[in-house]
Amino acid sequence: MSRQRSLEKILASEYVSIGELTRLTGCRYSTLKYYTEEGMLPFEQAEENLTRRYRREESVQRIEFIRLRRQEGMSVPELKKILQSLPDSQSG
Repeated sequence: MSRQRSLEKILASEYVSIGELTRLTGCRYSTLKYYTEEGMLPFEQAEENLTRRYRREESVQRIEFIRLRRQEGMSVPELKKILQSLPDSQSG
């Protein structure tokens, strides 16, 4: 098991892991995994170790966008439709 990066290093990184996203956003790991599997949270995958890497700024913005819309009562299918129409970096 790898050692956790400091919050300072995470905030300085362009890419973060799903675990680091949980630390940054306060969302549960299972929630972020669900959003990823539903295509609501884009990622890149390095071939050598198959680790999913998320663009930190865009992902945090997108998670906040999803969180707010869910609090307003928007369903996951409605959200998916909206998110699929947006470029990855413009969900906030």
